Amino acid sequence: MSQFNQHSFAGQKALIRVDFNVPLNASFEITDDTRMRAAVPTIKKILQDGGSVILMSHLGRPKDGPTDKYSLKHIVAHLSQLLEVPVQFANDCIGEEAVQKAASLQPQQVLLLENLRFYKEEEKGDKEFAQQLAKLGDVYVNDAFGTAHRAHASTAVIAAFFPKEKRFFGLVMEGEVNSAEKVLHKGERPFTAIIGGAKVSDKILIIENLLERATDIIIGGGMAYTFKKATGGEIGNSLCEEDRLEMAAALLETAKQKNVNIHLPADSIAADKFDANAATQTAPSDKIPAGWMGLDIGPEARKQFAEVILASKTILWNGPMGVFEMEKFQAGTKAIADAVAEATGKGAFSLVGGGDSVAAVNQFGYTNKVSYVSTGGGAMLEYFEGKTLPGIAAINS
Repeated sequence: MSQFNQHSFAGQKALIRVDFNVPLNASFEITDDTRMRAAVPTIKKILQDGGSVILMSHLGRPKDGPTDKYSLKHIVAHLSQLLEVPVQFANDCIGEEAVQKAASLQPQQVLLLENLRFYKEEEKGDKEFAQQLAKLGDVYVNDAFGTAHRAHASTAVIAAFFPKEKRFFGLVMEGEVNSAEKVLHKGERPFTAIIGGAKVSDKILIIENLLERATDIIIGGGMAYTFKKATGGEIGNSLCEEDRLEMAAALLETAKQKNVNIHLPADSIAADKFDANAATQTAPSDKIPAGWMGLDIGPEARKQFAEVILASKTILWNGPMGVFEMEKFQAGTKAIADAVAEATGKGAFSLVGGGDSVAAVNQFGYTNKVSYVSTGGGAMLEYFEGKTLPGIAAINS
């Protein structure tokens, strides 16, 4: 793999796999352009070198071929604004129009191809489809970390059609991989992982992998109550995965053997129903009254978790501490964001990954107060589970 920044793309057509899978409202306006903004430095570097850019992406999950709702034409105007150059659009990602428009691209011009997922071949990882895409460019750049865990035609299969010196990670991909590596393999200790969210089952593999690496694991969110029940606590109507109680107990036992400190919330904000206007009370997390449910970590837990975070040199945060979408139950997640930002200010390296934690960091205005915010979602999760991601392997192989 060549280094992206060291390469000059002058006179070359760069075929870039980006992740422009952005949310659109009913009027097809982009409601969050984070992923688009993330790709701008990669695209601009190629244009500044005197290269041209052919962008390919998916949008949504179209089931039956071309659908207006999922057309990438809806993002052309905004993309042109972000890049400060007019973006051309091809009504297909392969075929005659795409070939002609790609062939006639001049240096410093940009072409966006129509949604890759209008073809079933994309998700099937079809070789011939990948080859047709590959013919459009001279070099291949994968900058879509968010789809790196999928062995799709445009993310993994296509790389084989370019020689090693003509395939690159873009700057988003490089940043994601380097930050994840730094946390998993090069992190200074104490290393604290903050794991939240609703279900233990979603996070088991991450926790198992982190037991080999972290010094401390903080567990919050709905999944904490499965652990509390597994250790004999009373959790009222709180979320609980009954079929995972033995596994939760086993994870706690393994942590003890490996000298990893698992921190569960001492207290909770309990509600009488799952509702923004529910009545609330603070209760110990293992003594939640019958009929009540824990929807956020309590003041004692916030203090307890903040102390652990502030003593850390490396921090990974994946998942909220409560139902932070409801104002009544966001104090816990905000307290974690405060502590992570403060620890980062004191020199810790912090990586925030996973949709909900990223949303929380953005919502509370802390994006620039942590070391790295991953746009990777599922890909970052699989990376932390210790899996090899096809999109990364394809460039490196």
